Amino acid sequence: MALAIGIDIGGTKIAGAVVDELGAIVRSERVPTPAGDAAALEDAVVEMIRALSVDAEISAVGVAAAGFIDAAQSTVYYAPNIDWRNEPFREKLEARVGASVVVENDANAAGWAEFRFGAGRMVSDMVMLTIGTGVGGAIVAGDRLFRGGFGAGAELGHVRIVPNGIACGCGQHGCLEQYGSGRALLRMANEIADAGGIGQALARAREAHGALDGAIVGGLIGAEDPGAVAALRQLGQWLGQASASLSAVLDPQRFVFGGGVAVAGELLLAPIREAFLEHLPARGYHPEPDFVIAELVNDAGVVGAADLARLWVEEHA
Repeated sequence: MALAIGIDIGGTKIAGAVVDELGAIVRSERVPTPAGDAAALEDAVVEMIRALSVDAEISAVGVAAAGFIDAAQSTVYYAPNIDWRNEPFREKLEARVGASVVVENDANAAGWAEFRFGAGRMVSDMVMLTIGTGVGGAIVAGDRLFRGGFGAGAELGHVRIVPNGIACGCGQHGCLEQYGSGRALLRMANEIADAGGIGQALARAREAHGALDGAIVGGLIGAEDPGAVAALRQLGQWLGQASASLSAVLDPQRFVFGGGVAVAGELLLAPIREAFLEHLPARGYHPEPDFVIAELVNDAGVVGAADLARLWVEEHA
């Protein structure tokens, strides 16, 4: 089988893997991300590619990173967590590793992996929303990954859902990321804790630990604490409302939800479905998509990056 390397550059770690054409991981590596040093980060990626290439015939290398990537899958216009501005990352890596390199947005890579090998199998049109600290997005339309005219499309976390709403790091106000992310879930949980009533367990946990974090709220959701579940339902309502608007434009057969918050499973999907149907245009006459949880979890980035690189080389051979 043709083998490719996938590299997923995260805020705290760089994950790498050799991946076969069926999406199976043959070998993997992880190292800390030197996020404050672009040169050191490049060196770390190069060393990982070299290590993974030992005793393996590699057809291509795919690198997934957060940020805006050009349509040629070559230059990083902007990366939020790395000092990259118009960075010709593909050119630099190819010069050092002697292999074909493709650079891809991390959410696109993860979404492609789910489409090809995970929760998006058997459909041609899919939307994935990754619910982590922020909200990432990926769109597959007609079996092809949608990137947009400049390569920076599918930034679904920055679809505005509340006019003049909460300020977002992108410079706008009212983006989905401020209402449907892990950070938003913590804000909602703190508001419920402040209100008393069903928020008493949240308030006690906050007092005991000094602050609420994702692990604390996630544990209370897992225990089906009423306050924590109420915060999750608020989050799901916003995601469902946004999904209805996305459905009006993209008409996907399936919505896939990934990221740390998605481990809540049906507790998250139930309010998403409810709000989706409440806000769906022409309800009753519009075919309804499936709503599912992502399957590949932490492997999606490396698997998707590797597969996209392998396909790019095949198309351009």
